[in-house]
Amino acid sequence: MKLAMFLLLAGANAPQDIERVNPDGMTQPSAYSHVVKSGRLMFLAGQVSLDGDGNVVGEGDMTAQVRQVLENMKSILASQGADFSHVVKTNIFTTDIERFREASSVRAEYFGAHPPASTLVQIERLARPVFLVEIEAIAIAPE
Repeated sequence: MKLAMFLLLAGANAPQDIERVNPDGMTQPSAYSHVVKSGRLMFLAGQVSLDGDGNVVGEGDMTAQVRQVLENMKSILASQGADFSHVVKTNIFTTDIERFREASSVRAEYFGAHPPASTLVQIERLARPVFLVEIEAIAIAPE
């Protein structure tokens, strides 16, 4: 019930009004969308350290991977007229929490004075062993 009320209050529309987008400059996956938008709600798919050509950035380097993940999120948000101040929730999955914490200053560069609610979880591995971090987000599009 709470989720339904949240979606209603956030401006979610009927299912036929759901928009799925893979912005230019990003990889173009066939199995998922980088952002799904319904009303003003935006759900950003988990981002890993791939550049627009699908190359891994920062192999073995948590700081470089976090920066690439956030650059990907920045591009996705910009494609919808938004920025990091519109992000209300992130879920962060990492293979090493201590190394992620060492790279947390990078995250602060992007979110600045607008930190979202956040969850940090250490997992055994991500989609590919080379990935050290994946971040997904929920944002509210500007009016």
